[in-house]
Amino acid sequence: MNNIKIFACNSAEEFTKEMCDNLGISVGKKDSFKFANDNSFVQLKETVREQDVYIVQTTQPPVNERIMELLITIEAAKRAGARRITAVLPYFMYSRSDKKDQSRVPVTAKLMATLLEAAGVDHVLTCDLHNPAIQAYFNIICDRVTAKHLLEKYFEAKQLENMVVVATDAGSSKKAYKYSKFFECPLALIDKRRESNNDNAVATNIIGDIEGKTAVIFDDEVSTAGTLVEAAHILEKHGAKEIYAGATHGVLVGPAIERIEKSPIKELVVTNTIPLEEEKRIDKIKVVSIAPLFAEAIKRLNEARPLGDLFEYDK
Repeated sequence: MNNIKIFACNSAEEFTKEMCDNLGISVGKKDSFKFANDNSFVQLKETVREQDVYIVQTTQPPVNERIMELLITIEAAKRAGARRITAVLPYFMYSRSDKKDQSRVPVTAKLMATLLEAAGVDHVLTCDLHNPAIQAYFNIICDRVTAKHLLEKYFEAKQLENMVVVATDAGSSKKAYKYSKFFECPLALIDKRRESNNDNAVATNIIGDIEGKTAVIFDDEVSTAGTLVEAAHILEKHGAKEIYAGATHGVLVGPAIERIEKSPIKELVVTNTIPLEEEKRIDKIKVVSIAPLFAEAIKRLNEARPLGDLFEYDK
C-alpha cells in the first residue's frame, strides 16, 4: 500500500487499531481535546500531504459530539493537504432517519451526507445501511460492506439442527430469504405493527411452521430490542425450540440489555461496528469483529481495486 494514513476518532481507537494491525501499519497520531468553553480541538501529529487519509468514527453516545469530532478531523486533514479523504463509518449516523414519512420531519441521513461532503470528504466507506438508498444521498462515492457472511459463518459453525430463519416483518423478508437460501432451511414471517415513533412494535401473528424448530432472526440492527424481543416471545408462544438472533449493528440503547436478558433469546450475535460498553456485556450477547473486513476494503481502495467481491470475502 502506498501513501496511506489512518486516524481514529475518540470512540474508534480499538476498532482502528485492529484494522491497522490487519494491514500491518500504525494508527496515525493526533491530539484531540476540549477547551474550557466546550469547543473541540483536533491536531494531526504527522504529515498527511498528498496522502490517502482514512478517518474512522464509530457511533457511541454522545452521537452528535462524535459527528462534530469527525467533521473537525476531516477539516484538519483537508487543510493539511491530504490527497484523498475517506470517512470510515462502520455504522452510519442517523441512518434510520432516511425518508420523509411524516409531516414536517427532516431526512437527517441526507443532511449527514451533505455535512460530510461540505467538510471535504472525497469518499465514504460504511456497512449495512438501514436503507441502501442512503448511498444515493451522496454526490461522492459511498461504498458499503456487509456483515452477512460473518453472521452466516458464525451460525454455520454452530451446526443448528432443524433451523428456520424468521423475518420480523414484511420489510425484512427479502433479507431473511437470502439467509434461508444460504442455510437451505425454511422461512417464517412475523406479522408486526409499529406504534408511532416510540420504537414499540406489536407482533400479532406468524406465517410459517416454527413449532419444535430452532428459530434464527437476522436484522441490520438492534436498538431498543423491542421488535426483537416481541418477535422472540411470539416464536416461543408458537412452539419454537430455541431462539437465536444475529444483527450487524448492536446499538443496544435504553431498555435493550434488560429486555434481552429476560427474553427467551438464547444468544444474540452482533459485530463491533458500535463499541459495546462493559456494562452491556452479558452472556447472551456475543460480538464478532468486522474490522478485518474493513481493513481489506481499505487495502483495496488504496490499491484502486474493486470492492465487489468483498460481498463474498468472508465466505
